[in-house]
Amino acid sequence: MAKAKAETSLWGEMLNVRLFKPNQGRVVRQVTAGAVAGIFILIGWRMHVTVLADVDPTLRYSISGAVVALGVWLAFRLVNWPTFANFLISVEAEMDKVSWASWDYLKRATGVVIVTMIVLGAYLFLWDIIWQQLFDFIGFLDLAARDA
Repeated sequence: MAKAKAETSLWGEMLNVRLFKPNQGRVVRQVTAGAVAGIFILIGWRMHVTVLADVDPTLRYSISGAVVALGVWLAFRLVNWPTFANFLISVEAEMDKVSWASWDYLKRATGVVIVTMIVLGAYLFLWDIIWQQLFDFIGFLDLAARDA
């Protein structure tokens, strides 16, 4: 009987420095790590500017820098955590199978959607004016304003 490989938790992976399947799913893993790191960079900056604005500058830079460093490390470890990395590798493999539309088709389809939305908007606007005129004619809007 073969032994089942034990899944490691994210917290168990936090101090590990190895790369998990470094040549697979590189693009989606780099984009994901960049997005997570960018979020932590923004959090550190906002902390520096708002929450820690009245704190001593040395402490303010230290705390903000520690938040950013921890977030960048978390982003790096997250995309190398086997469970999440396998998911991202699968996502990239599925995205490679997608049949993307050509630019010409995309432009035509966008034009159709825009024209349809304009026509439907004009149609609804016309019916709004018709109902408003009808309600004005029968005095319904005056009754509603008087009752309110």
